[in-house]
Amino acid sequence: MPDGLTLLLLTVLALAVAFDYINGFHDTANAIATSVSTRALRPDHAILMSATANFLGALTGTAVAKTISSGIASTPDGSAGQIIVAAALVGAITWNLITWRLGIPSSSSHALIGGLIGSVIAASGTGALKMEGIRDKVLFPLITSPVVGVLIGFTLMVILLNLFRRVHPRKLNDRFRRLQVVSAAFMAFSHGSNDAQKTMGIMTLALIAGGVLPHDAKIPLWVVLLAATAISLGTAAGGWRIIKTMGQRVVKLDPVHGFAAETTAASIILTASHFGMPVSTTHVISSAIMGVGSSHRLSAVRWGVAGNIITAWVLTIPASGAVAWLSWELLSRVL
Repeated sequence: MPDGLTLLLLTVLALAVAFDYINGFHDTANAIATSVSTRALRPDHAILMSATANFLGALTGTAVAKTISSGIASTPDGSAGQIIVAAALVGAITWNLITWRLGIPSSSSHALIGGLIGSVIAASGTGALKMEGIRDKVLFPLITSPVVGVLIGFTLMVILLNLFRRVHPRKLNDRFRRLQVVSAAFMAFSHGSNDAQKTMGIMTLALIAGGVLPHDAKIPLWVVLLAATAISLGTAAGGWRIIKTMGQRVVKLDPVHGFAAETTAASIILTASHFGMPVSTTHVISSAIMGVGSSHRLSAVRWGVAGNIITAWVLTIPASGAVAWLSWELLSRVL
């Protein structure tokens, strides 16, 4: 742990760890809801597996972290920059807790990005935003990843059903129930590779503002390990309200559907992580589940529940941004 950590900076880092932990239990459903609902894994085993895979996935790179720390906005040095980060985290944490309480699978990623945008605008105006980075790394995956999730999930499910059309449904489900253990681990690994990096990025941004790190600094190893640990512990705590929504209320899933949805989502998320895109793992797995479910018939998807999820997607960035704005107005007067 480096020298030069002030009380304000330690508070901001603590908020970042809290966000990462909440992100873990808020997004547990992303990795294990389908495998639990199809009885491929017992809930306690699924959570342990997911926590381990999340930790390992978080160690695979820092491209997404660099996007968060330097690709979205310019923040001032000193206490002003740290207050901006603190306000962003308050906005993201508040929105995550609201959607968790309501059992709605919203995006922790976009809650954090929305919070950062809101607090930066409140402090420095829109001129401090890096519009090219927001367009290419935030808006582009925000729009395209759910569409790709639906299309690939639908296509993969059609392929699997045609390949195994002569296999008895019970035998097919038994086979894919075992395979789903692998796909669930793959999904949890990809979740860690993307979501934990966002906290690494926001912590690094705070450290740069506090003068602990230079502006061109790499993500420190202790930050990587701290973020990986926090998200895996949060995952181990579970998030049963959202697990029920993702695994049972959107569409009735069999093991073959769960395997297709998890494999689709994990592949998309790992690709996004490679290119430094802070994609929403929640959006991707939700859309993959919808695509897989609609491959049988469109009425198989409970579109009312899906509509509530989509509404939360639309509201996440502006809602967390608004809370972050208000938080900055308060914190900048108090600190």
